[in-house]
Parts: sequence; C-alpha cells; structure tokens
Amino acid sequence: MQVLENKLSVRRCLTFVTGLVECLCFAGVVFGWASLVFVLKEDGYFSSLCFNTTGVNGTQILDCSAQDEQFSLIFTITSFINNFFALPNGFLFDHFGTTVARLLAILNKLLRLFLIFFSFPSALSFLLFLALPLLAVGGILFLITNMQIGNLFDSRRSTIINLYNGAFDSSSALFLIIKLLHESGVSLRTSFLFLSACSVVHILRTFFLLPRTFIPHPLPDRYAYGCEQTSWV
Repeated sequence: MQVLENKLSVRRCLTFVTGLVECLCFAGVVFGWASLVFVLKEDGYFSSLCFNTTGVNGTQILDCSAQDEQFSLIFTITSFINNFFALPNGFLFDHFGTTVARLLAILNKLLRLFLIFFSFPSALSFLLFLALPLLAVGGILFLITNMQIGNLFDSRRSTIINLYNGAFDSSSALFLIIKLLHESGVSLRTSFLFLSACSVVHILRTFFLLPRTFIPHPLPDRYAYGCEQTSWV
C-alpha cells in the first residue's frame, strides 16, 4: 500500500511539473508577438506594403507604416479571439472532458505552426491572420486543462492554479527566445518545426498523465490518481 501511495505521489508531482513546463513554453506565447514581429520583418513579411517616399529636405525614406498596421491588426484580432473564445473553450472542457479538449488544442497547435511554417516565403503572409488566432485558442485550452491539477494538492490548490496562470503569462518569452535564435542564425522555419515536434510531449501527457474527463474538487475519499485515470478505489 505504501509503495502504491509513493507511486501516486510521484505521478502527481510529475503531472504538476510537466504541466507547468507546458504552460510556460506553449500556452500564452501569443503575448510575445512583439518579439516575433522583428523576425517576421527581417524575413520580409508584408514587405510589399513598404514604399519609398520623400521625407524632410527631399530625402528618400522607406515608409513601412502599412506593414506595421498589418502586424498590429493581426495582434488585435488575436487578442479578441483569445477573450471571445474563453466561453466556448470552457463549454468544450465541461461537456467533453480533458482528452477531447487537449486533442483539439494539440490539433490547433500543429495547424498554426504549420501555417507559419508554410507562410514562408513572405508572399503567403496572410496566413498569419489565421495562425495567430489559432495560437490563442489552443493556448487557452492548455491552460484550462492544466489548472485542474491544482485539485490534486488540497490546501495548495490556489497556489498551483496561480502558478499555472503565471506560467501562462510568462510563456510570452518564447518568441523572444526565437528572436534571439534567429539573430544567431536559426531560421524561423527551424524554430517552428521544433515546436511542432514538441507536440509529442502534449500527446504523452494527455494519455498517460491526465484524466479522460476531470479531476474532481474536492477530491472524493479514496480517490486514486493512477494508472486507471480518475478512478475511485
């Protein structure tokens, strides 16, 4: 019995740590958009909207205000989608459970990363208008499905939930890392291909660490969070 309890304790800690990493690296990356814009500009996204114009004293300057407007519009649409889909995402999670919600989040992640991946060359820049909103929707689903892990830790439940929320906001640093890698010679395609490969981790967590339905709160007596996933023994 003691061995079983130790295994369940290790499982809970592993679920918590991997969930924290997941939120920190993938859930709220959309808020790091400003860092990614530098990379997209260098790669020529929406560069066709830049044109030469005459400035002060008759000097020729490159006016890219229309390009900046497109990047701003993408983030505005994404911010709206991020908040608007909070209710549908909650409905989806409540009615279909963890596995369905996470599989949808993983599908969103793969789709948005491939959209950005195939948006190069920059002639396909318009794909960003679809990729970034998908980025927001999938990220919220990752956060929602991980927040229930706090139910496993009784009196520390609020602390765990707040940690996940903090990790969600901090994940904006991912695009900054991509920017720094790009300056070091790593292409945008390579970075997003690597992020796509990380979906394997999401799938493993979905089927081996998280329940198919929900982690209840408060936890019932003799609740076992183990191999049978959300079972009572």
